[in-house]
Amino acid sequence: MIPADLSRAVVHAVRRAVEGGELGGAASVPERVVVERTRPGGVGEYATPVAFQVAKAAARAPRDVADVLARLLAEQPGIARVDVTGAGFLNFTLAARSEAALVREVLGAGIRYGYAADGREADPFCRARRVGPRERAVREAAGRIAASQGQSYAQQRAAMTVAPVARRDGDVIAAYGQDAARWAMLCVPARETPGFTPGLLVQDESNELFRVRYAHSRARALTRNAEQLGFGAEAGEGEGEGSRELVRLIAEYPLVLEAAAHHRAPERVVRHLVAVADALLDHQHHVLPRGDEKPSAAHRARLALAEAAGTVLAGGLALLGVDAPDFL
Repeated sequence: MIPADLSRAVVHAVRRAVEGGELGGAASVPERVVVERTRPGGVGEYATPVAFQVAKAAARAPRDVADVLARLLAEQPGIARVDVTGAGFLNFTLAARSEAALVREVLGAGIRYGYAADGREADPFCRARRVGPRERAVREAAGRIAASQGQSYAQQRAAMTVAPVARRDGDVIAAYGQDAARWAMLCVPARETPGFTPGLLVQDESNELFRVRYAHSRARALTRNAEQLGFGAEAGEGEGEGSRELVRLIAEYPLVLEAAAHHRAPERVVRHLVAVADALLDHQHHVLPRGDEKPSAAHRARLALAEAAGTVLAGGLALLGVDAPDFL
């Protein structure tokens, strides 16, 4: 089980409990449940407050609802442990999943990795119009992310307060370019006013947009370099702490998309892409053979992981409406 599967598993558990009469006839089954990474110091790896959502209609205490759902979810393959904390929070620890299986899934799905089963491209007619560039950028990015998670046009039109930029929009785009200006508009919550500084144009690691785009281009370059050395990517088990961190971030990407769609928060995708890029830039140094070293299964696995990370970066940038060049 991957993190994004938890949401579907929880919805299924609620449905089983309702249909089985364990939560009362008045309880309703939510279409989707947001599951997010447990905060530092919390129990398990992921958590959801769904019991509070269901408890009101069921006329039951959230803790009672959580206990019912925990018992049902503990039977699910891929979930190692379910804990109930506080007044009714469900906390999950997932069973270990192989890196190879994850990488194959990402490379098989391409930039649609992380999309829900009913996910799609955003409807052209839902594009924001007759608004300033900042509001348009936020609404269109939120719409693309929502569509990727299967949300309808009506759901995409949910109210969202978008703070304008502090200077004329046209001046901002002319000064920083479409991609840099859009990145600045999306990297803070919609209600906050974005900042524009000369740092947006700096082509070094101090600029987060540069790091994300550079990491994507490095993933493409690694594939080209490997071809010159006579080997290609093959999913396998990586080595080292850096590899494990990159695997974790790639696995969590679908969950980030789901939370970003639920909260209308493109900035969550921005933050995750920066984390993926930083982990990939650390990982890149271990991908290609050095000196007289011959390409091995480990090199092929590391290359496959780098390609999967590059795929996540390309898909995330596409949802934000930012270009992901192969050469930078």
